[in-house]
Amino acid sequence: AERAVRGEAPVRAEFLRPVGPPAAVRAPDTGNGQERGDAEKNGAKSKTMLKKERAAFLKDGSHLCNGFARGQCKFGNSCKYSHDLEKFWKLKPPDLPGKCPFEHANRMCRFSVGCRYARSHSAKSNCGLTVQQTQPFPPLVGGESTPGPEGGALTAVDRELPLPSCVDEELNPLSKDIQVALRKNDIKFTRSTARLKELGLESKLRGKPKREMSDFPAKVCPVDRVQRTSKDFDGKLYLAPLTTVGNLPFRRVCKGLGVDITCGEMALATNLLRGHQSEWALLKRHPSEDFYGVQIAGGYPDSMARCAEVVNSVCDVDFVDINMGCPIDMVCNAGAGAFLPTKPRRMESVVRAMAPVLDCPLTFKVRTGYKIGQNTAHTFMGNVADWGATAVTLHGRTREQRYTKTADWEYIQKCAAEISPGVPLIGNGDIFSYQDFKDHTVDTGLSSCMIGRGALIKPWLFTEIKEQRIWDISAGERLDIVKQYSAYGLEHWGSDSRGVENTRRFVLEWLSYLHRYIPVGLLEVLPAKMNHRPPAYFGRSELETLLASENPTDWIRISEWFLGPPPKNFTFTPKHTSNAYSAPTAAA
Repeated sequence: AERAVRGEAPVRAEFLRPVGPPAAVRAPDTGNGQERGDAEKNGAKSKTMLKKERAAFLKDGSHLCNGFARGQCKFGNSCKYSHDLEKFWKLKPPDLPGKCPFEHANRMCRFSVGCRYARSHSAKSNCGLTVQQTQPFPPLVGGESTPGPEGGALTAVDRELPLPSCVDEELNPLSKDIQVALRKNDIKFTRSTARLKELGLESKLRGKPKREMSDFPAKVCPVDRVQRTSKDFDGKLYLAPLTTVGNLPFRRVCKGLGVDITCGEMALATNLLRGHQSEWALLKRHPSEDFYGVQIAGGYPDSMARCAEVVNSVCDVDFVDINMGCPIDMVCNAGAGAFLPTKPRRMESVVRAMAPVLDCPLTFKVRTGYKIGQNTAHTFMGNVADWGATAVTLHGRTREQRYTKTADWEYIQKCAAEISPGVPLIGNGDIFSYQDFKDHTVDTGLSSCMIGRGALIKPWLFTEIKEQRIWDISAGERLDIVKQYSAYGLEHWGSDSRGVENTRRFVLEWLSYLHRYIPVGLLEVLPAKMNHRPPAYFGRSELETLLASENPTDWIRISEWFLGPPPKNFTFTPKHTSNAYSAPTAAA
């Protein structure tokens, strides 16, 4: 009873750890104090001194000039990066086991000597590997004490990532020509301007653009895509657009586990229109994503309509989704996200302005309301078809609730009864088992459910729903999923040291959710619930116990198995730390 009051999951008594003082989640102690001291010292340094230190840092030999590695550097001795190949090779982290996925018969690896698979390159890559590394890949720390998938130690074969012999080309790259035109405000946006004029809305364009969208190369679709309609959303498993962790490698993992619809991370319309490369990278699509959409956030019809026009022209997508549910202060303060539905007329104008500009369906995602106890979504559900929306997703919480409390599915079903005929309503919130999915889609008026945090904690949830079963997945199978994600990460972010560390950071972000999964065999009551807190427990194996650790030091240890040791003084703090459990005083 006491555990239920605390909201803890019903783990069987024999697996519980002895109750003691709560352990704080902390980053590993790898030089934080020294880093803070350095930061304080840097605050007193002049900009000139800091600039000189930065220049010396780039010249220390560990940052080899990419142009020099390919024999194409045009800066010579004035280049800010190192040209000392021998010193770079001595300082470079050891290679990872396996073969480089970026080199094949018709193409050399673009990372050249900087690739962490450089030893596997052919002679034609001309990496200049005359200096041998003493250790190709570091041995495991702890030897036999390092748990493997079957309870023994991890071997070299276990640690080798399942990389393909040739990486698939990702879709929706932004051409340099369009990026420059966006930065210079040199695109006319004819379709969106005409639509805004029809609605009596002002189109604010800076400068005097000269180029039409038709002047740029048309988007390249590798196959003939099916034109999606509202019926295509019925009964489909929909992965939510998740900021930071909903990246392309994670979506590929979920595709392999049964998800039907995927959506890119939220992208800000203003940043897309300014040609920000980092924002456009969020719209990239893998060929395996056969039903894919992008999500755009913005608070004004003119910028959203222009953004829709350029996305429609250069991206291969099956639908475009408007984010009207993001609770982040930065987004809401800009008039976008969950704040937009508080302005009903502007919200309507945004949808009406975007829908005719697109050649694919337009959807939007919204919350029940802005403030706790003041649900407003039902007030406009009957009008969305007239606005031009093809489907609507409703998250069962208000903006103030963010992700606390349980989702209000009774209110979601009320909205399903009031939505425009022919427009599917997709529910969202706390789906954590196939029973949850079934309860919320059978005889409820909902077309399907979107799954967010449930997929982060247990991505095999899509398999459970399709096979109508509870999967007591083993620790080894879970580790294989992390291993596959690491391989997808290197394909996406690159196989050089920078790509490896980007992959490591996102692996750790995902592990900050994945550790919350409680194995089915440890529970007294099934199915598990999203808002149950995992108590301190021992797993059925050493690996299962390690995967349940909430200490970032252990997450870093797991990443080392596949990506090698992190850089010196490496630290990690989860980016997303929002409360996701029921209130301490509420019964489970």
